[in-house]
Amino acid sequence: MIEILAPGPYATVQDLGRPGYAHLGVPHSGAADAASLRLANRLVGNAEGMAGIELTLGMARLRFRAGAWVALAGAPVPAGPVRGAGMGVPFWVPEGAELRLGMPERGLRTYLAVRGGIAVEPVLGSRSTDSLSGLGPEPLRAGALLPVGRPEGVIAVDLAPLPEPRPAVLRVLPGPRDDWFTPEALEEMCARPYTVSQDSNRVGVRLHGPELARAKEGELPSEGMVAGAIQVPPSGQPIVFLADHPPTGGYPVIGVVRAADLALAAQLRPGDEVWFTTRPGR
Repeated sequence: MIEILAPGPYATVQDLGRPGYAHLGVPHSGAADAASLRLANRLVGNAEGMAGIELTLGMARLRFRAGAWVALAGAPVPAGPVRGAGMGVPFWVPEGAELRLGMPERGLRTYLAVRGGIAVEPVLGSRSTDSLSGLGPEPLRAGALLPVGRPEGVIAVDLAPLPEPRPAVLRVLPGPRDDWFTPEALEEMCARPYTVSQDSNRVGVRLHGPELARAKEGELPSEGMVAGAIQVPPSGQPIVFLADHPPTGGYPVIGVVRAADLALAAQLRPGDEVWFTTRPGR
């Protein structure tokens, strides 16, 4: 068992989500930065899709009732007082020890994987907390106890160097509803930066910046949405959908962030500036 002494601002159990239920109105959910969860799992010898803990802005304290191998990936946080604790390395937490995590120096979400995975009961095949539908385990609170599964893999990696910080530029595929906007709107969206709003969450990154003017009045019938869709409500301020986005929506989508850049979008924190580009390269 892992005892949550303090969860930080917002912490949840996440795996790679519950695909295949959008036609029933069930969001995909899963880790907002799936690449970081996959990495943390690989470091402790887990299958990439095993459940871990997604921490928002760190500041968590956890007590391990049994010794366990642990790894951290994503937004870099100071970790201690456990010997060897740090980002991108597997480290041993002794029985009864407390692991303390600080606030990330950059980025928003940090992933903690434990060898054997977090073994809460799955719902529709996933252990992910879905903040939109309420499926899965509740967000973590002080006093919560998380069971750990039986280790199956072998730890074969001793270090994953932290990547260099990338410029906050999201590559966009135009459409499918860019014709609902003026011919200049897409160019305007890419010409100046947007600022991440404090109202952002696991559903989407809400942005403040150039208003995107429409060429058509009215609203669309609800249609399917994907992670990375840039939906534009009547305010003209775009929202980039993340893991807990609704399966359908009625506001027009001017473009879709490339899948390779979704991890970067998930690590944007309030006050950050972000640019869009329709160029395929970095």
